[in-house]
Amino acid sequence: MTVLRITVLFVLAAGAEIGGAWLIWQAVREGRPWWWAGLGIMMLGAYGFVATLQPDPHFGRILAAYGGVFVAGSLAWGVLVDGFRPDRWDVIGSVVCLVGVALIMAAPRSAA
Repeated sequence: MTVLRITVLFVLAAGAEIGGAWLIWQAVREGRPWWWAGLGIMMLGAYGFVATLQPDPHFGRILAAYGGVFVAGSLAWGVLVDGFRPDRWDVIGSVVCLVGVALIMAAPRSAA
């Protein structure tokens, strides 16, 4: 259950942060209405709250691991929403980041 919870929370956080940033990008760079940026700001705020729901109590560990999720999620967002075509280096880099996430979140640790 814990692995599922961690995964779901990281996916929700990625959706909120990447989606929020994308909405702001659309408003500023693509000429969408200003309220798109407002929605983006709200989504970025939601990301901050979702991150606090992770079961690990260490802010630095959660944000470091989330960084890898953000890298892979950003490329996936680009593919699904913007028609981006990642090259092999994008894919390899994403896999390396996700391996890093797994190491950070699942490594055995002492109770000390």
